[in-house]
Amino acid sequence: MANLHERAAAGLSVFFPAYNDSATIASLVITAVRTAQRLTADYEVIVVNDGSADGTAEILDELARLYPQVRIVHHEGNRGYGGALRTGFETASRELVFYTDGDAQYDPAEMEALWRRLDDRVDMVNGYKISRSDPLHRIIIGRVYHHAVSMLFGLRVRDVDCDFRLMRRAIFQRVRLEKNSGVICLEMMKKIQDAGFHIAEVPVHHYHRAHGKSQFFNFRRLYRTAIDVMKLWMALVVRREHERSEVAGLPAASAAPGTKDRS
Repeated sequence: MANLHERAAAGLSVFFPAYNDSATIASLVITAVRTAQRLTADYEVIVVNDGSADGTAEILDELARLYPQVRIVHHEGNRGYGGALRTGFETASRELVFYTDGDAQYDPAEMEALWRRLDDRVDMVNGYKISRSDPLHRIIIGRVYHHAVSMLFGLRVRDVDCDFRLMRRAIFQRVRLEKNSGVICLEMMKKIQDAGFHIAEVPVHHYHRAHGKSQFFNFRRLYRTAIDVMKLWMALVVRREHERSEVAGLPAASAAPGTKDRS
């Protein structure tokens, strides 16, 4: 119980990267607010609108007016999934940080399971999908990707691309993320593992995508991802640049061009 009190005192930042998620983002933000307030009185919910072309921006601004704990960061143009994640981590101000996607394939209420798994010996709690609720071709590609990158990068987690994570913000005093594409998750897990942080894992549900479509599963994107993965492998496995480079913190979010923070 003492650990739960310590976590509550540390505070919690919850954030969502969002791109054309107007059909789902409002319910996710409201669920996140209700869940976070059960865990701690000191929390914030951040949404990074990554240049959405639908009504996402207007919905988010209204949510910020209704909920004082909600903060919105608008990218004037689309920076990619990695760019949105980096802004989220840079903007988060509490000692504990949770994030998941804005497309409602994960339930933010399940962050409570990750919260309860965190203890003094754990720096990060990584979710892993109980069962993937996607079309068969996506399941196959996802499994091939997971096994391939786990072997190439020597990763020991059960689910590299489960974007449902709770971590200590202090991690980013030693780990600097640089990628703007979807391979940022691979970059993050490799750098965190190599830095010696302790990772725990918790099963979470994965739901069918009810609105929109994946930005990842097309042949052009798969080809680009393969190139990005190999470049990352050269940098992190062959040259081990992250271990030789000077340890530096992330720049402040306010310094990023084309970003507007509205709360």
